[in-house]
Amino acid sequence: MADQEFLPLDFNSVQTVPESHLWPDSDELSSVIDLDEKISLPSIDLLDDGASELLGRACEQWGMFQLTNHGISKTLIAETEEEARRLFTLPVKEKMKTLRSADRVTGYGTAVISKYHPKCMWHEGFTILGSPADDAKKLWPSDSKRFCDVMEEYQSEMKRLSDRLIKLIFKFLDISVEETMKLLSSMDDSGKSYTALQLNSYPPCPDPDQVMGLAAHTDTSLFTIVHQACNDGLQIFKDKAGWVPLSPMRGSFVVNVGDLLHIMSNGRFRSILHRVTIQGKKVHRFSLAYFYYPPPYLYISPHCKPLSESPQTPLYRCVSVKEYFTMKAKNNGEGLSTVKI
Repeated sequence: MADQEFLPLDFNSVQTVPESHLWPDSDELSSVIDLDEKISLPSIDLLDDGASELLGRACEQWGMFQLTNHGISKTLIAETEEEARRLFTLPVKEKMKTLRSADRVTGYGTAVISKYHPKCMWHEGFTILGSPADDAKKLWPSDSKRFCDVMEEYQSEMKRLSDRLIKLIFKFLDISVEETMKLLSSMDDSGKSYTALQLNSYPPCPDPDQVMGLAAHTDTSLFTIVHQACNDGLQIFKDKAGWVPLSPMRGSFVVNVGDLLHIMSNGRFRSILHRVTIQGKKVHRFSLAYFYYPPPYLYISPHCKPLSESPQTPLYRCVSVKEYFTMKAKNNGEGLSTVKI
């Protein structure tokens, strides 16, 4: 597709799904298993004394889990969701003032994975790295402080939670305290933000069965923490079962393994394929996705402590975070095969 085709659609102005967004008779829209009830992911209480073991087992068996007692206040989550809603309900001409460009990763736009598909997705997003002040002032010249304060606080709390999770996950993988602290200190290098907060909007659609909210993909991050605004639509791909619909549990976060943690675990933890479908003609779905990345200069390699008496063989080569991003993009969004030994 040409670059101009990646411009977000004015969803409020369309009465029918345009050809650019139709996904008819596609494998992307099929193969959902027929279940009387949606699958419930493993639910892990972060205050449980055995949280490290529970997290590790969930990452091995599912690549995704629900997290409760995570310590993030309901008030902050509600405020962040409300600010995201305030942004996405702005007129499209206002949102376009913060449009992402080839040399700018923050701001408003379509999903990054759009370039890998012949059809557009029924989605709009807003990406934040650190302070969103520059973009927020374009949207609300005299009223941007509230948005900035809430987004910065949410990111700070997500970073604190992520640091806590990675310690427990590395403990399960038997990665040393020294290596863990090296990673954590690199992520606080010079006050730079290597993590990202993605605000997602999936507007109501006149024909939801013919569109895709977010096409199948894996995340590049170590892991991603997602808040869903109590709407269905998230699905994961399970071997021998196909696409499995998930139902969010109120008050919990969904956490999924990303490619970088898949590599570091030497494939023990699976970077799970997931997607978002559109549910109903009147449902407007929102989510908040926090991507926990190491800095681009850091090298990632499998941790191969023996699981038994036989030593484990590395399945992936050592690669820098920046190099992995580049190779994944060149390989149409599939990165793990490019570093497989």
